[in-house]
Amino acid sequence: MTSRNLTGLDVSLLGFGLMRLPRNPEPPYDIAEAKATALIDYALAHGINYFDTAYTYGGSEAFAGRALSRHPRESYYLATKCPPWKIKKPQDFDRIFNEQLAACQADYFDFYLVHNFAEENKRANTNNESYDHFVRIGMYDRLMELKAAGKIRRVGFSFHGTPTLLRKLVANYKWDFAQIQLNYIDRTATEAQLQYDILTEAGIPISIMEPLRGGTLATLTPEAAALLTAKNSAASVASWGIRYAASFPNIFTVLSGMNEMEQLTDNIATLSDFVPVTEAEKELLYEAAIIYSKSGAVPCTGCEYCLPCPVGLNIPRNFAIYNHAKTVGFRIPFDNGYATLSDEERASACISCGACINKCPQHLEIPDFLKEVTEFSKNKEGAL
Repeated sequence: MTSRNLTGLDVSLLGFGLMRLPRNPEPPYDIAEAKATALIDYALAHGINYFDTAYTYGGSEAFAGRALSRHPRESYYLATKCPPWKIKKPQDFDRIFNEQLAACQADYFDFYLVHNFAEENKRANTNNESYDHFVRIGMYDRLMELKAAGKIRRVGFSFHGTPTLLRKLVANYKWDFAQIQLNYIDRTATEAQLQYDILTEAGIPISIMEPLRGGTLATLTPEAAALLTAKNSAASVASWGIRYAASFPNIFTVLSGMNEMEQLTDNIATLSDFVPVTEAEKELLYEAAIIYSKSGAVPCTGCEYCLPCPVGLNIPRNFAIYNHAKTVGFRIPFDNGYATLSDEERASACISCGACINKCPQHLEIPDFLKEVTEFSKNKEGAL
């Protein structure tokens, strides 16, 4: 496994993101312990040493504690995130941090992030300007105290905002690293290239999340995928996205949320004896991105931050069903998938309350997209 030392540590170029661990098929959909543990063990045995979780990842921290504590602490680096929106007073931070240490069965965190800096979406009826709240609760000072005490080795943040907000963060605080969403669609769609440039100019190493945009770039549309396969029939479509993200020199690890052994082995193969994408290959990827964007799929990564919905709607599932139909150009999978949802879970149940909007890291106008899904469900003769 290729590694990079941009943070003072030799970190594997492939990092294991623990947000999308395999889950049991029946309620309450707990993490599939044996399957997930096998993935962790295989990853460690094949050179992956960076594991990324978060307080809000539904049992992920506790699983990380159970799975990783079976291995020597020096054999892996543990990263987790604190959600500022859950902190109303200083005591809340200390409580959450101590809960995280206990859950992860750790004495310290190698990498610790402020979770999800982003601007407020004015359409949502909330007041959650993450930067202002971060300043108001004095979170940075407490992070520095914990770093001085050895409880945190490196302090960073994950980011889903604009370049304007990013420049403010970089100008006003000193960071050891940052985490951004970068792939060959978001390079321009969310100004990820500019975010990369801002952080690189400031000398801040970067970890990458969503290199495959929640799995979207592991499949693409048939036309877009064919473009890549024609270039290299031996390489998976997913491997192109992983290679692209890893090709930026200021990236110290590329996180992938792997829930199947096939995904893990493919990613390991891609980033072992790593070969960056060439300029010609970049142009090919940008061409594939243009083809894919014409499918009309909703740019949802399936992160589930929008949940729970006040009326019980399963937002990511609606988008996944819709996107599959749009990308394969075939309607029947949509009709079959939509039929499996209850009335409360379907897009048609949306009341446009806006509760989901401010929680979406992609800044999607979710109610508008749900209306699109609803109209598609009604128009059985609708074109793809």
